[in-house]
Amino acid sequence: MLPAIVPLLASVAASVGAPLVERVLAGRIGAGNASLVSGMVKAIAGHAGVAPEELPELHRTDPDRLAVSVTTAEVDAAPELIALYASELESKTTLLLAEMREPRWTWAWRPLGMYGIGALWFWNVIVLHVLNAVFKIALPQMPLGELFNLTALFLGLYMGGHTVKDAVGKVASR
Repeated sequence: MLPAIVPLLASVAASVGAPLVERVLAGRIGAGNASLVSGMVKAIAGHAGVAPEELPELHRTDPDRLAVSVTTAEVDAAPELIALYASELESKTTLLLAEMREPRWTWAWRPLGMYGIGALWFWNVIVLHVLNAVFKIALPQMPLGELFNLTALFLGLYMGGHTVKDAVGKVASR
């Protein structure tokens, strides 16, 4: 998706009076949700009968067709996309609230693990070598193989544990 398409379509939506499309493309509805913006751009391109990458050219050659596509997307696609975004947001909120009701350790291990492994990598790759150079000492480095294994274990558990379970099951069945 070309980044120049979104502001162009937002200005067209504002000029033809399509407030939902304009708000989605300007990021005021679903801010930070690239899939919502991408869905809106694809809907406009679909109504225009062109690929999303061809929308700037369509704006130069046939702005009326683009304006009609934006207004059609306002009527057809915008309510569906916003409802889909709202249900996604509601599901995320429900999951977050359910996790917050549980004991803290049941959800806190993920961010702590991410920051801890990030700190180990930062220490091992940057800080340790700077300290060794500045103070002319020889602090031992954690073996990178072990750090890779620790990172792989964490990622396997973080991604549901099924990755590790399936890998161990395949190795055990050999």
